[in-house]
Amino acid sequence: MKKQAVTLSNNEQYYFVEAGQGDQTIVLIHGNMSSSIHYKPLIESLQDDYHIIAPDMRGFGDSTYKKPIDTLHDFADDIIDLLRIKGIKKYALAGWSTGGAVALSIAAKQPQAVTKLILIESCSYRGYPIFKKDASFQPIIGSYYESKEAMANDPVQIAPMVGIFESGNTAAMKAVWDQAIYTVNKPNAEDDQMYLAETMKQRNLVDVDWALTTFNMSNFSNGVTLGEDTIGQVTCPVLSFWGEKDIVVLEYMVDETVEALADATKVTLANSGHSPLLDVPDELTKRIKAFLEA
Repeated sequence: MKKQAVTLSNNEQYYFVEAGQGDQTIVLIHGNMSSSIHYKPLIESLQDDYHIIAPDMRGFGDSTYKKPIDTLHDFADDIIDLLRIKGIKKYALAGWSTGGAVALSIAAKQPQAVTKLILIESCSYRGYPIFKKDASFQPIIGSYYESKEAMANDPVQIAPMVGIFESGNTAAMKAVWDQAIYTVNKPNAEDDQMYLAETMKQRNLVDVDWALTTFNMSNFSNGVTLGEDTIGQVTCPVLSFWGEKDIVVLEYMVDETVEALADATKVTLANSGHSPLLDVPDELTKRIKAFLEA
């Protein structure tokens, strides 16, 4: 899991894990509050058969954050630039959670390069809603924040997390992962410590959360932004996983993306939450390999 680094054309120092010697390249895109290192279980199970690239996106892990992102497409452009520098012209993509949206963006921008797309507990192609809260701190469904600055003060989903990062409160971050992500299985103590250390390196939480709410590849408004009408540019076969115990990405978010794609198959994972990499690693690996080899 040793990282390498390149300098992108935008002058960001960009870190990534590279493993495996297979003829087929698969690019693994992590989600929010994580890094390339969180893909450790999948890297270990795929590296004997595939060439793997797993980047730390801008502002995550060890990659720099010299220029703040405006949209999730900025992350996509960084990864496209990394693959250009590496000379990789054909590749499969896998995106976990927020990384799924970034992978969709890449697949739409580079249809001639992306051979297959794997979505793992991916947020919707219409973004991920963060609603305003009422006096009891419950979400007001359909009531969206009008600006990044307003959303940053959200008393439930945003402001407390910013406080955890700013104070370096790893214990509180562990509680968040244990309650929201690791709802079925938890990593061993050594891996858990490593993953938490990577999580705490993030410097862009509010920017990413706002980019998630404004991400919209549909042809209509998601309540915050008008759609870009680009989902039709994703032409490769798509395999989308959803764990039936996921409390972060709800099933309707996965379903609406699958329905919008030209060639997509949904797999529901029993006894799995938001991290099938830990919950059902053998089944996840088996299905990914079968999809890539089909």
